[in-house]
Amino acid sequence: MAQLFFRYSTMNAGKSMELIRVAHNYLEHGKHVLVMTSGLDDRFGRGVVKSRMGLSISAIPIDEDTNILSLFMGENMRELIDCVLVDEVQFLKRHHVEELVEIVDSFECPVICYGLKNDFQNELFEGSKYLLIYADKIEEIKTICWCGRKAIMTARVQDGKKSGAGNQILIGGDEMYVSLCRKHYNDGRVGPNLPMPDSDGSDL
Repeated sequence: MAQLFFRYSTMNAGKSMELIRVAHNYLEHGKHVLVMTSGLDDRFGRGVVKSRMGLSISAIPIDEDTNILSLFMGENMRELIDCVLVDEVQFLKRHHVEELVEIVDSFECPVICYGLKNDFQNELFEGSKYLLIYADKIEEIKTICWCGRKAIMTARVQDGKKSGAGNQILIGGDEMYVSLCRKHYNDGRVGPNLPMPDSDGSDL
């Protein structure tokens, strides 16, 4: 039976590279994949999934009013879709996730989603929240903190310091976000050569 997968991690863990690898594996065996990504992430242009290693793949951008189910049905009528791959799923809305559920349950097509689980303030993103509720399988893609411990949190960095303020969604890459273990997320030390923040938390 087809399943809905949620593969999550912090920043810089290779989620996009994993999606590209899975897409290549399907295509190599003559299968057809539908690749989508959030329209909010335009760092490499809208509708592009690109890894930090430089590999990229074209994707259909998902906007707030996009009906993923209708989009899938149209593509599936033209060419039978064997798998749906979605990047940056943390930015999806509840209705998007429910539409992905319908693709799995009504069309027996596997859907594999990649994204962050929690934001820089350790709150769930909307898309991630509903994938945690609906997904058949939840899998962690692991990466490490600068100290070598497992990274489980993403910090937003401004002027070399961890920032705790601002909107939940602010698109950026390595220059703005860093993956940290719980210890260094909590004490605010975002790198090996950077001092701990002032104890009064004035920099947070």
